[in-house]
Amino acid sequence: MASYFRQVPDFEYVNRTQDAQSISDYQSVKNLFKRGRLREDIFGNLQFFTKYKVVGDERPDNVAFKIYDDETLDWVVLLSNNILNVQTEWPLTQDGFDTYLLDKYGSYQNINATHHYETVEVKNANGITIIPEGLRVASNFSTSYFDDTISRKVTVRNITREITNYQYEQKIEDDKRNIFVLKPTYLNVVFTDMDSIMKYKKGGAQYVNDTLKKGDNIRLYS
Repeated sequence: MASYFRQVPDFEYVNRTQDAQSISDYQSVKNLFKRGRLREDIFGNLQFFTKYKVVGDERPDNVAFKIYDDETLDWVVLLSNNILNVQTEWPLTQDGFDTYLLDKYGSYQNINATHHYETVEVKNANGITIIPEGLRVASNFSTSYFDDTISRKVTVRNITREITNYQYEQKIEDDKRNIFVLKPTYLNVVFTDMDSIMKYKKGGAQYVNDTLKKGDNIRLYS
């Protein structure tokens, strides 16, 4: 199967660069407005996918090679997770993460400063959760509840933990690592759909063929 951008159809528009030979020169580019996608009955059904955790500095093409034995199918990995911007939606490399932290927080001291506080889990004597873990709260947060095993009100304090800027950003990156990959069995269905999506429909003044449209040259009519 061809790489994603080789499937994207072309669009010819008037060449406005300095090397244009005449007002009728055209330049061919990929029509990025034609975006591939997984059809809804596949994208919305977990039976078609397998959970996958991105390891270390793995890129989409590394994952594609591991799952499909074909690194050019990185676009299938991205479409499966509706990722449009790899720079912000895919996990950063370790070096990239370190650079991002320094750019955002300015110093290692600020990176390790407090971002917020979260609750630790609190259970009553029967093992029922009263306060779940991970709620964002004030540093001095406390709570009270009636414990029917001892028939009295109980107040609990010191049930928060500090989350540093580093821990906060690291969790965001860790969450990005949990993705879904399309099962190889269904690749041919996606290939067929892509062929249909990327082809231009016959008709209209700009249509040239299934893979090419040509824009109007307003210079010739002005």
